[in-house]
Amino acid sequence: MSVAFSTTVARIGMHSVFGRRRGVLLFVLPVVLLGLALLVRLLVGEDEMAARHTLYGLGLVVVVPLVALLATTGLLAPEIDDGSIAYLLAKPISRYTIVLSKLAVASACVVAFAVVPVLAAGLLLRTSDPRFGLGFALGALAGGLAYCALFALLSVLTRHAVVVGLIYLLIWESLLGGLLDGVRWLSVSRWSAAIAEPVAQVSLVDKLGAGYAVVATAVVIVLGVWLTGRRLRAFNLTGDE
Repeated sequence: MSVAFSTTVARIGMHSVFGRRRGVLLFVLPVVLLGLALLVRLLVGEDEMAARHTLYGLGLVVVVPLVALLATTGLLAPEIDDGSIAYLLAKPISRYTIVLSKLAVASACVVAFAVVPVLAAGLLLRTSDPRFGLGFALGALAGGLAYCALFALLSVLTRHAVVVGLIYLLIWESLLGGLLDGVRWLSVSRWSAAIAEPVAQVSLVDKLGAGYAVVATAVVIVLGVWLTGRRLRAFNLTGDE
């Protein structure tokens, strides 16, 4: 029985993320979120509506998916592009071990650069109500893990994962999500908001229960990992698709 985690693969993944320019953006995004949260707090105080719009509109809809996109596509896509994935695939390591190890790194990035900043911003915006920040942090964690699984699959399906991911976030999650009411049933950001609602004691998404959001998020994570590993098994040792 093969192990589900490889420290060597994870170490390579860390180098892939922080050894490239995109790694710098991972530090910029939480700074922007915390800076705006501080500005909102100074201007309007502990205003619940302003805090809700800040953490949902910027935190869950922008920062969380962008951190997941940058971290996850930085793990697999560059190695596939330059063919170095062949060296990894030639090793006697399960493809699912590779996927899980890479996703562990991406998940750690999500926690460090999205979940913790969302929690800190929530505590800053609503100091008198810690549940507010905790609820949004929980939603950020669930949404971030789902995005990681989704973008990992995207990385092994196309060489333009970052571009396709940005188009998906811009059109589906942001544009159509704001125009079409039914999109909430298939929107990761809406699921994360629904998961945040019971703990944060706020209303963000109508007619979308936390139970459905948890199940939908879990399905995306499991399917994303399974399909990514299955697709990776189909790669030949030259790294070509």
